[in-house]
Amino acid sequence: MPVITNIDDLKRIYKRRAPKMFYDYAESGSWTEKTFRENTTDFDKIRLRQRVAVDMSNRSTKTQMAGQSVSMPVALAPVGLTGMQCADGEIKAARAAEKFGVPFTLSTMSICSIEDVAENTEKPFWFQLYTMNDADYVRRLIERAKAANCSALVITLDLQILGQRHKDLKNGLSAPPKLTIPTMVNLATKWRWGLGMLGTKRRGFGNIVGHVDGISDPSSLMAWTAEQFDLSLDWKKIEKIKEMWGGKVILKGIMDPEDAKMAAKVGVDAIIVSNHGGRQLDGAWSSIRMLQPILDAVGGDVEVHLDSGIRSGQDVLKAVAMGAKGTYIGRAFVYGLGAMGEAGVTHTLNILHKEMDVSMALCGHRDITHVNKDILYIPEGFSAL
Repeated sequence: MPVITNIDDLKRIYKRRAPKMFYDYAESGSWTEKTFRENTTDFDKIRLRQRVAVDMSNRSTKTQMAGQSVSMPVALAPVGLTGMQCADGEIKAARAAEKFGVPFTLSTMSICSIEDVAENTEKPFWFQLYTMNDADYVRRLIERAKAANCSALVITLDLQILGQRHKDLKNGLSAPPKLTIPTMVNLATKWRWGLGMLGTKRRGFGNIVGHVDGISDPSSLMAWTAEQFDLSLDWKKIEKIKEMWGGKVILKGIMDPEDAKMAAKVGVDAIIVSNHGGRQLDGAWSSIRMLQPILDAVGGDVEVHLDSGIRSGQDVLKAVAMGAKGTYIGRAFVYGLGAMGEAGVTHTLNILHKEMDVSMALCGHRDITHVNKDILYIPEGFSAL
């Protein structure tokens, strides 16, 4: 087993072990992938300010996200098809997050169902909702999340229409995968993955199959899903969903100050500055460049989190120092999961925590809640607006 010291180490193992179709699904963006790339490279433009001869003992990375105590300001983002990256992937990721003390967010498009994850974990998790045309299905989905004792509803706003991801079309992405000749040739080299999949019954979209009439195979499922994203989603519908849920609500996909102000008016518990990992509107600004304008727009009216581009503990530290109350990792935990299951997700969290903790100390701070922009060198003109 190689020595694992950073997220890229996990990514290399993941690439070897995961089927190409699902590796490409995670490691891609829409169109030219410009926004996908800049989500990560823009973090590199921010530098840290080193301080010395300060007390670095008794450090703490504990804080809160949307009123929930967390061991560090990181949550696992909702990622569709996680159970195709590794057998029972959502359950394994949720367990790792639970043990580490950070939130896990289950995607509507998960392989393991809400009930699967609830039955295999002890603490409440968050549930991410895509708004769909089938209002009865959405209502039942929310009721299922309530029954599972989910502690927050994360409503994704930026997927009313699907951005084109060239690799998914070329690979014929589906869950379970269609057995074409190229796919079978590739799967034949992924014996670890295959053995895991043979040992589980969870190979389809668990939140949809069995809950929607007429869904009998992957092709009918994909056709139904493509037609279901709600093109007419507006702020009134968001308010109705918030009322239907009745608990904590987080809005994901805010990339404009005006939208941030509208979200604050709705009265949600937090918003997530996110461009869907560069998978929707290519050519948009990176999330980290939009963070400051959105913080300026809402002041303290709503808690602001950041998603898209986090690949290290230093990235987390930079986002928090700029004013984010929390961050989300998607690809970073998928790398760990695809590399070595639950233990890999734990590796991811340990790596991020150590990088953030050590960097925080070398910047002269002992408590993550006291970190601010004083530890950063931000280039002139870095903010998008």
